[in-house]
Amino acid sequence: MLSFRKRLALAHVSAIVVVMAIAAFASYLVFARNVHRELDAALLALAETEMGMLLSAGEGDTVIVHEAPPGPGAPSFVRLDRLVQIVDAEGRVLARSANLGEAQLPIPPVLRERLAAGETVFETLNGFGEEPTRMVSVPVRGRDNEKGQAPLLVVQVAGSLDDVNRTVAMASVLFVILGGALLLALGAAGALITRRAFGAIDDVVQQAHRIGDANLGERLPHPGTNDEIGRLVDTLNAMLARIEHGMEAQRRFTSDASHELRSPLSRLRTELELALRRPREPAAYVETLHSSLEEVESLTLLVEELLVLARLDAGQERDAVETVSLNVLAEEAVRRLEPMARERRLELLLEPAAPVAARVARGAASLALANLLDNALKFSPAGTTVRVSLRADAQANEAVVSVSDRGPGIRGDELPHLFERFYRGATARSDEKTPGLGLGLALSQAVVHAHGGRIEAANESGGGARFDMRLPLAR
Repeated sequence: MLSFRKRLALAHVSAIVVVMAIAAFASYLVFARNVHRELDAALLALAETEMGMLLSAGEGDTVIVHEAPPGPGAPSFVRLDRLVQIVDAEGRVLARSANLGEAQLPIPPVLRERLAAGETVFETLNGFGEEPTRMVSVPVRGRDNEKGQAPLLVVQVAGSLDDVNRTVAMASVLFVILGGALLLALGAAGALITRRAFGAIDDVVQQAHRIGDANLGERLPHPGTNDEIGRLVDTLNAMLARIEHGMEAQRRFTSDASHELRSPLSRLRTELELALRRPREPAAYVETLHSSLEEVESLTLLVEELLVLARLDAGQERDAVETVSLNVLAEEAVRRLEPMARERRLELLLEPAAPVAARVARGAASLALANLLDNALKFSPAGTTVRVSLRADAQANEAVVSVSDRGPGIRGDELPHLFERFYRGATARSDEKTPGLGLGLALSQAVVHAHGGRIEAANESGGGARFDMRLPLAR
């Protein structure tokens, strides 16, 4: 099995060979045709000259142009090796050039018929003389005779194809030599470019092999260019950064989950050990069992939330999207949490709003809104109001559900970590009576993200915090 580098080089060379072969063959055909056309043009020009001289000659005179006329003047290097012959309609030779000797240019019956029809005929004579010969036959009408008829005469001019064939052969050899040289040059250039390109890729591959779980912070060396290799390195480095972030989040999540599970389990074990250390009254056992049940319920809630987060991370916890009326959804959430608000001496107020609908799974939106309301009720002081408002942001194409309270608000250094798993702010950590595991906001954000939305947090100008749940707006 050939490597990709060899297959690329082979494809490169094959493409060059095919293109060059086609180009060389086409050039050869054009060159050969042009050379033959030049010979035909020269033969025809000589025939037309002979025709003119034939028509201008007196009766009984025949002029044959086959050599340069003697006389003073500059020497000529023109080689006149043309064969000239004049025949009548019956094929009888009326005159011919001296260089024909005793030979006669052929004029078969088929040719005479074509000439009688007034056609100028070019043909190649094979086996005539020592060299291949090209001949043109041109019909011409002579002077009127006594009967008033103009007899048909034929001027035939022939020339050797030897020079033409030799020129075409030399051109063919030249094409082959130039093609071979060009093929070697392009092949060498392609091999050099391929070696450099794959050398950079090999460097990236070797460095990528050295990066593992223990050194995810390292990055691939950048070649310093913004070409395909540079963009590949940038993409791989960005992928490594995402993997590093994901691995770090996973390690932190595992550590936090272990810590959160260890605490209630430790408390549960301590209470059970104390209860079993010595005999106690039934009321003490009942109290221990109630306390243990609370710890078990806390553990159950933690495991359930972790399971939902794991399914969200795997893309499995996603219900069917539908058009949901947020007005009805908010009314139901407020009605469910109203007893908790009265217990904490809080007012839960749903502000009047125009109908707003979103494209989201009903269960996901209900869970996220319930967590936001529960979070607001936990941190609101008694006697204050938790407000729920709805609006449609047409410009952003989003439906917005806002939950605001009059609690202590959010510290500036806590905002970036607010939606991290198991993160609890300073207020929640300082107040041991405030229940929670630090998963509510993280779970709500993950659920909303899974359905194309997001949750934003900010502080109100008059005090307190505001959470905006933004969902895709339904038209």
